[in-house]
Amino acid sequence: MSKKKNENSGCGCANIPISVILLVLGGGYWWLNHQGGFAIISKLPQNLPIAIPQNLPITIPGLNSTTSEPEPSAPTEAPVTTAPSFPNSAIVKPNHQPGSPTTPKAQKPQTPQTAQKLKTPIVKPNNQPTTPTAQKPQKPQKPQTPWEKKAIRGIYISRYNVTNNASEDKIRKQVRHYHSQGINTIIHGVWGNACPMYTSEVMQKTFGYKSCPNLFRDRWLNWLIDEAHKHGMEVHAYFEKGIKIDKNSPIFDLAIERKWVVPGVDRTYPGIEHYILDVEIPEVANFFRDILVEFVQKYPKIDAVQWDDYLGYHAELPGKVNRTNKLTTFSQEMIGAMKQANPKVSFDLCHHNPYWAKKYFAADWPKWNVDRVFIQAYNDKNFTKEVDYAETYDGIAISDQQFHRLPEIVANNKIKAILVFPNGTNPEDVASKLKQFSVK
Repeated sequence: MSKKKNENSGCGCANIPISVILLVLGGGYWWLNHQGGFAIISKLPQNLPIAIPQNLPITIPGLNSTTSEPEPSAPTEAPVTTAPSFPNSAIVKPNHQPGSPTTPKAQKPQTPQTAQKLKTPIVKPNNQPTTPTAQKPQKPQKPQTPWEKKAIRGIYISRYNVTNNASEDKIRKQVRHYHSQGINTIIHGVWGNACPMYTSEVMQKTFGYKSCPNLFRDRWLNWLIDEAHKHGMEVHAYFEKGIKIDKNSPIFDLAIERKWVVPGVDRTYPGIEHYILDVEIPEVANFFRDILVEFVQKYPKIDAVQWDDYLGYHAELPGKVNRTNKLTTFSQEMIGAMKQANPKVSFDLCHHNPYWAKKYFAADWPKWNVDRVFIQAYNDKNFTKEVDYAETYDGIAISDQQFHRLPEIVANNKIKAILVFPNGTNPEDVASKLKQFSVK
């Protein structure tokens, strides 16, 4: 009976010679290592730990299968398969502990160096808005009236306004009232009849008293200047009567005794008799110079000092004496000393036109080096001629009895300044009346 062939169990690989299997495995390993391996490797995650078991037998299907009759073959050693090497792969030895294999943690993909070096450029703003900024609509400015265009809109206030111990509150309220009426310059009396309405060391040294006998607060002028400057106004100190005195002056008797008075009586204005202190006498000239220097040092924030036509002689004084040159020398020296003491203060003059001033008062003021001159136009009969002079110089001075002239001089753009001198009327009421006339 013939023997039956044993049926193969498994995949039938046992019938393949071992040499063929080794050849296939070796060829595959070579191909992976030299041709297609890099394409596959590049798609694998980098730096993954690979655990390779040590000393494990290589099981090849079909080779290790038990057959009923193993085919005798020459004894050969089992080939040891070497694992393919992966770049930068760490070999981790097993710790021989049971359990599921440890899953390696996925590492964040590394950013290529070229990508790291590329930074988003910083765009600096060009300080120009992309869209126009909405601006608040501005109210159209009201055009200035002819009155408001005048550089100086001044009103005179007598030194007696601060007597009876006028309070700080009263003085400041008055300033605010004048400002509300369109006045921008206060011409306030500080001197008159050789009597200062402030304390003066020069007066004390020369005549033995510091000020007028009137009651007043020592800081009244400081309050006035401070409040005026808060409102953009100026304060001009008015030296009323200048070098002239009458019998009511506190220095009258001493002046007569010292022979400081020019012989004769000055009757420039009807009903008023004045005596002129002779500035040709050195002591008299020094006295007025020192008075003015002291004042601008005592009140350094004063904007201007103003003298009037009483800085002059009268043509009808006894004797035919030409005092013009002497008066010019005195005025130049006094003004020069004041400027040296406080150059910021303006020296102004409110006087007759140059022709009348020189002919009737020996006042050749164009040679005195004054800063500003305001032409007195109190004589209404000669008003037109005075306006012509005022156009040439710095402004015009009128009384409150001449308000009918206001429309004419306000409309005249050659008149740069208008000064109003009330004739004994309340200056606050005059200011209100002035506003009504000036806007017509």
